[in-house]
Amino acid sequence: MVEYGVANFVLPGQGESGDQHLVCCNRNGILVAAIDGIGHGEAAANASKAAAALLRNSADQPIISLVERCHEILRATRGVVLSLASVDSGQGMMTWLGVGNVQGVLMRADAKNGNAQESLLLRAGVVGSQLPALQGTVLPIARGDTLFLATDGVRSDFSMTLSARENPQRAADRILAQYRSGNDDALVVVARLTGIST
Repeated sequence: MVEYGVANFVLPGQGESGDQHLVCCNRNGILVAAIDGIGHGEAAANASKAAAALLRNSADQPIISLVERCHEILRATRGVVLSLASVDSGQGMMTWLGVGNVQGVLMRADAKNGNAQESLLLRAGVVGSQLPALQGTVLPIARGDTLFLATDGVRSDFSMTLSARENPQRAADRILAQYRSGNDDALVVVARLTGIST
């Protein structure tokens, strides 16, 4: 269904990262998420781990209800920003949305039918504190298309260097090495969609 790679940078002096990821199969396909707990250190990690656990346990739900449920359980925490994508393999469709500043880019394996690169529209807010109006964007996808998610510890210009053909783990490691800011936790998730009906 998916071939993926993850690279994570923990801010020096902190015991654990406030950034978490999720790549899990569900009934219709896969759910991919990158989650950034507000701030860094243990409190940020606790918030992002709680969000990741809820997403993993409810991966079959529509993504808007997933974000709304995260918002409810994170009210007593610092909150998180996140971007997530739900891939319906049988229909060849992906629904994605972002709250905060976790960047999302889809690179198409075959750009003959339109844009080679699609960027996720991010809405300002914090899950657990200030939830904006939520609206997912639906895109057609094909086998070999590659999804990139990166938290704000990664500079936004990473998107200029992407290819759907690069090995996902190599791509995640390269982006983190070349584009991390160094003053925050950083996480890159790269997921190539291999199980799409075409």
